[in-house]
Amino acid sequence: MPLPINEIKKLILDAIPDASIEIKDLMGDNNHYSAVIKSEKFKNLNKIDQHKLVYKSLKGKMGNELHALSITTEEK
Repeated sequence: MPLPINEIKKLILDAIPDASIEIKDLMGDNNHYSAVIKSEKFKNLNKIDQHKLVYKSLKGKMGNELHALSITTEEK
């Protein structure tokens, strides 16, 4: 079952409360997304660690309910 955008945002905001999040449905299928996530929490973290923080926030849904998510992270 696909994961809707509002659920993805909720999961990320639960873990990264100050995040500003823009998500686009790339295929119109609620299964392939791109996301731009900005947060103070990314400060002093390299890109790999920033992405790990986002993936951790998704609580194992990446690769299951969430098929594809292209992530861009930025410091606020």
